[in-house]
Amino acid sequence: MGIWIDTDMGFDDIAAILVVAHSDLAIDGVSLVSGNAPLSHVQANAASAAAVFNWTFPIHTGRELPVLCKLETAQSILGQTGIPTTGRSLPPADPLHVSNAFDALSNWLSDGNGPKRILALGPLTNIAALALARPDLAARIDELTWMGGGVTSGNHTASAEFNAFADPEALAIVLAHGLPLRMIDLDICRKVLAWPEDVAHFRKIAGEKAQLLADLLEGYVNIAISRGRQAMAIYDPTAAAIFVEPDIATLRHARINAELQGQHTRGRTVVEMRGSHGQFNAHFAAEIDAEKARWIIFDALLREAGR
Repeated sequence: MGIWIDTDMGFDDIAAILVVAHSDLAIDGVSLVSGNAPLSHVQANAASAAAVFNWTFPIHTGRELPVLCKLETAQSILGQTGIPTTGRSLPPADPLHVSNAFDALSNWLSDGNGPKRILALGPLTNIAALALARPDLAARIDELTWMGGGVTSGNHTASAEFNAFADPEALAIVLAHGLPLRMIDLDICRKVLAWPEDVAHFRKIAGEKAQLLADLLEGYVNIAISRGRQAMAIYDPTAAAIFVEPDIATLRHARINAELQGQHTRGRTVVEMRGSHGQFNAHFAAEIDAEKARWIIFDALLREAGR
């Protein structure tokens, strides 16, 4: 079975990759996309994470700009690098060998060995580029699990979740081409939380890697604390937990459309669950075993911290 991860490489992306890496799934490749930060920072984060966590799978450079709109990042919330921290940051590393994500994805899909599953953790720009240029290869994707969208509301705006807002045309292209989208949205991810006390488990583990993870996790949780909330939703790792253990979530069929216009509605994911009102074109996660998801996530991270 082939596994591919598409990511804008913030902290929760790194945690999601570690969830997959500690499962029984083998990662064939990773593609990078701008999102949390511009692509240059995403590349630097990926190079540093690969060095710290001893990743051996190939990492490829993808799209720098959205399909049509101007670049939108989450740096106002996550900081310049896209990864907040309370102390240690990812150490500098040698730049990644520059390789083209489009070519790598195309080659991966051309290989007919087993089902092709993609976990997408950022804007869908790389996947949309593939669908436009090589629809024959995009049609070979068996599963596209995406952390993005919001059934009821947004976070980057009142209407739109960040990954959808950053490139709504990419989402529209993916949907128009009939790719097998499984949307893991804000609502479901907000049921799986990281608390300040979770950081303490990493503080008890000796070693620089454990303390780096503690500082990064604490910086991530502090996003919520600074906004008056008690805990932080674990967005990308929740999608990864569902990806590696599908039985922890209940997915429902729906008609999903991306709103492309409107000052206050652009990027909204409109989810129609009534079959009488539209032909279904995707799935979304409607229910989740939040405690099981938390266990999968923190089991992987704590095992990595102890290595």
